[in-house]
Amino acid sequence: MINIAILGYGTVGSGVYEVLKKNAESIKRKTGRDVVIKKILDIRDFPDHEEKHIFTKDFSEILNDDDIKIVVEVMGGVSPAYSYTKAALLQKKHVVTSNKELVATHGAELLKIAKDNNVNYLFEASVGGGIPIIRPLNQCLAANEITSIMGILNGTTNYILTKMIKEGKSFGEALKRAQEKGYAERNPDADVLGHDTCRKIAILSSLVYGKQVDYNLIYTEGINNITKEDILYAESLDSVIKLIGFSELKDKKVFARVSPMLIPSSNPLASVDGVFNAILVKGDSIGDCMFYGKGAGKYPTASAVAADIIDIIKNIDKNMKFYWEDGSADYVVDIKDSFSTFLIRVKEGAREKAKELFGDVEFIHARGVKGEVAFFLPSVNEGELIKKLSQLEGFISKIRMAE
Repeated sequence: MINIAILGYGTVGSGVYEVLKKNAESIKRKTGRDVVIKKILDIRDFPDHEEKHIFTKDFSEILNDDDIKIVVEVMGGVSPAYSYTKAALLQKKHVVTSNKELVATHGAELLKIAKDNNVNYLFEASVGGGIPIIRPLNQCLAANEITSIMGILNGTTNYILTKMIKEGKSFGEALKRAQEKGYAERNPDADVLGHDTCRKIAILSSLVYGKQVDYNLIYTEGINNITKEDILYAESLDSVIKLIGFSELKDKKVFARVSPMLIPSSNPLASVDGVFNAILVKGDSIGDCMFYGKGAGKYPTASAVAADIIDIIKNIDKNMKFYWEDGSADYVVDIKDSFSTFLIRVKEGAREKAKELFGDVEFIHARGVKGEVAFFLPSVNEGELIKKLSQLEGFISKIRMAE
């Protein structure tokens, strides 16, 4: 028998409880052990719960209980999740989490503590929700040198963009629909401003490249400024716009960014719609490999947490060597030192100034868009581009093209 505790009884925590109860027999067959939920920590009361006696508001009851071997942290945020996780690992308890912010911020430290105490800190649910990605990268693709990661890592923004593309809705209209469906929070900033995607690409980059990638150093741009006109330009180029988390290891440094990108219809990411996520990984031996599925939601996320619990039970007496080192401040390349291909939108009257700044560019129009034109700039330095665009009266916007 394995006793576990759940920290946080919100959407994910209650999902973990339900999945472990519903699939108890299946889990026992796979692990040879009964899984018993001994404690649930939450500041709220649940007087009508079927096991109301297992709820506590005192973390010390969990920390000091030697019978509890696995702690499931699904509280979200850094505080108090960080102090609780660190204390549990030091107490030689295994920890499973879905907390992307905590892993992205303190992953290297917590993984080292787990290693030093011969326990495990697993976080499959922190990146792809129900999509298996952490374990395959660490195990199935371990023989590959991963050179780049590119993906749609946030279901909320993908749903909003899908509504804009398929139904011609404005950003505001699509966001409202996402909130009505429960896909977007009342305050959607973490999703639509790209912060959620940023933390996820930081975790994936840290794992595959072996050093902590500080998400605060990753250039992050959301979809809040995407307009119907952007969608029409993409359509005229046989492309779609997706919010992409991207990272690449080159010359022992990481270039990472989060931004809306023009994805050609030939790219498999172009057909990923709604709340679905997809992650393209490039390895030196396997080439391109894509992981696809629902990236969020109560039960997909709970399923990933339960899979980590099963893995730990099978390896209850050893550390499974999920680990990365601390990274230096100069490990992440500054966005101004990067090169990308851009589609630049300008007002009709800015043609001559654009040619003066960028040479003999070729202008294109999008059907249904009046009073402006656009042009491509292939593989330009972003720092130099920003300087030139500041001189371009009539500049409207820029969108990156897929690598």
